Amino acid sequence: MTDKDAFAERGRTLEEDYFRRKEQEVIEKMRRNAAAEAERRRMGEQAGVADQDVLLDLQELGYTPETVMILHLVPLIQMAWAEGSVSDKERDLIVQAARSRGIGAGSSADQQLSRWLTQRPSEQLFEKTLRAIRAILEARSADERTASGRDLLSLATAIASASGGILGFGAVSDDERQLLARITRELDKGSKA
Repeated sequence: MTDKDAFAERGRTLEEDYFRRKEQEVIEKMRRNAAAEAERRRMGEQAGVADQDVLLDLQELGYTPETVMILHLVPLIQMAWAEGSVSDKERDLIVQAARSRGIGAGSSADQQLSRWLTQRPSEQLFEKTLRAIRAILEARSADERTASGRDLLSLATAIASASGGILGFGAVSDDERQLLARITRELDKGSKA
């Protein structure tokens, strides 16, 4: 075998290795995309939403099929953080709301909830989650949408009132009132659609 033949053979081997690696990368990417799509589908079933853009947003925010059940608690968490920290009363009310929604102690959803009650989530998580809630409510009947929105606002108001005030005065701070108004506006967008 001449040097020229050996060089050509080495070139073919390198080329074959290159294309084999590229093919494996494409296959792995397809596998990851299929797994992400399956997870989005399961998350959509859990959350009751089919809108792929909403599901992509939720997935980018870190929600999983196991944690998406705390989605409707996020405005309550945001309310609890409105004054800079979460009080024990606020935490207790949110955990009680979680238990009433079937979120068991120690579950993945409960662990995520605990992290968010300990460390304030990003503003982006709050905003995108509220938009996702609105999209989920839009898919429901008018009666269900109204009842769910009213329930969410009632719970948010209870969280706002939990730690403040003396004899019922000043129980809801200005920051909390503004946040309640913002949540109401966002939910109203869905009811007018």
